[in-house]
Amino acid sequence: MTGRVTLVGGGPGREELLTVAAVRALGAADIVLYDRLAPHGRLAELAPDAELVDVGKQPGHHAMPQGEIEALLVAHALAGRHVVRLKGGDPYVFGRGGEEVLACHRAGVPVEVVPGVTSAVAVPGAAGIPLTHRGVSRLFTVVSGHAPLTDDELRHLAGLGGTVVVLMGVNTLPMLAAGLARHGMRASTPVAIVERGFRCDQRTTVADLGGIVTAAGLAGVESPAVIVVGEVVRLAHDGHADAVQLMERAAGFAGAAA
Repeated sequence: MTGRVTLVGGGPGREELLTVAAVRALGAADIVLYDRLAPHGRLAELAPDAELVDVGKQPGHHAMPQGEIEALLVAHALAGRHVVRLKGGDPYVFGRGGEEVLACHRAGVPVEVVPGVTSAVAVPGAAGIPLTHRGVSRLFTVVSGHAPLTDDELRHLAGLGGTVVVLMGVNTLPMLAAGLARHGMRASTPVAIVERGFRCDQRTTVADLGGIVTAAGLAGVESPAVIVVGEVVRLAHDGHADAVQLMERAAGFAGAAA
């Protein structure tokens, strides 16, 4: 009998942010393949009857290549097992979940996706940064910084306005900052880098676009981190004059609209 595969979004790493559906899927698993950024500290309790396999993706090193992970998902499902693929964040937000779903479809394996809380939204929130705020930002764009962005992409981002969120962008930060400035984004635009979101050692480094690369170097910023570019960064600084002015301007905008 063919088993099944469940791709589970584990959220930004804190077990309390697992959804009810995620916990239920883990409890029914025969085998769990989990990533480094997925919440795996209590997997033996959450998946008591399952074999646990660390597929260990981290920057610059994959314990198991993506093709092998997909082959493993299919092989165990075809052997009749319930396979849970536990990923950090959401499977469909730079999580290669689409590739794993296609691999299951090609093999005739039933597959279900359990959404997860994406770090693109949750980690800035953990640092007090709202991605949208009335009168300040009415849109946000999420991009992957795994590889440098092209000039066309940078030009588009610089002209969009709103908030830019970059995942996996620590190594390409110098190219990002220089490219956005080259295409017209103001050097005074605030930037925040939130490292290790939701962990006890979470840390936020803030500077303007013109100085963020230097600030990140001095702070020794490392992955995992989420980069936020835009005026909403100022709102995270309670009592800061610029933040107060922004909030007052937003309140006035809301009052006028009402």
